[in-house]
Amino acid sequence: MDLILQPSAAQCAVTGTPFQEDDRVVCFLGRDGTGVVVRWDVRADAEAQFPTPAEVICRWVHAFKPREKMGGADRALKLTAENLFVTLCGPVAEPDPANTPLIQFLALMLERKRLLRPRGLTADRARRIYEHAKTKQIYEVPAGELTAEFFRKVQEQLGVLVGEPKKAVVAVEAAPTGGPAAPVGPSAV
Repeated sequence: MDLILQPSAAQCAVTGTPFQEDDRVVCFLGRDGTGVVVRWDVRADAEAQFPTPAEVICRWVHAFKPREKMGGADRALKLTAENLFVTLCGPVAEPDPANTPLIQFLALMLERKRLLRPRGLTADRARRIYEHAKTKQIYEVPAGELTAEFFRKVQEQLGVLVGEPKKAVVAVEAAPTGGPAAPVGPSAV
């Protein structure tokens, strides 16, 4: 059973007042009247006013720490190769042929990291079957050849995501009047 818990609230479920840093917060995880798992965050001094749910799964107390304003947004935008693969290949993803080279590259990368396990080819041999090591989810990735064109497309797509690579600069020191240029580095002594 997969369970998605709500993040900690920024205000008290009883009084509606915003939590301040280091406020003692009592958290309840339980089922509401419809049987849905819900989390309630309550200031410790308002716990007596909180109508305890009929079914409490667990309860804990912690000191409130406000979320970073920009850090949280930046963190949410960061994609790992695994997150990107699951996003592009997941059950709710709409297939886009333009993403195929990137998906194939990510699958290859994740296979090398042992996050995806190859499970063969489909009956028509048009797709490779992978099993996600953590979730056991099965993904089908279009089969393809690793050509120069393939890597050029992947490099373009990754360039959009992470930026273009910086060009290497070779340093050469000018020679004193009239001689050849002298290389720069430890061997130039």
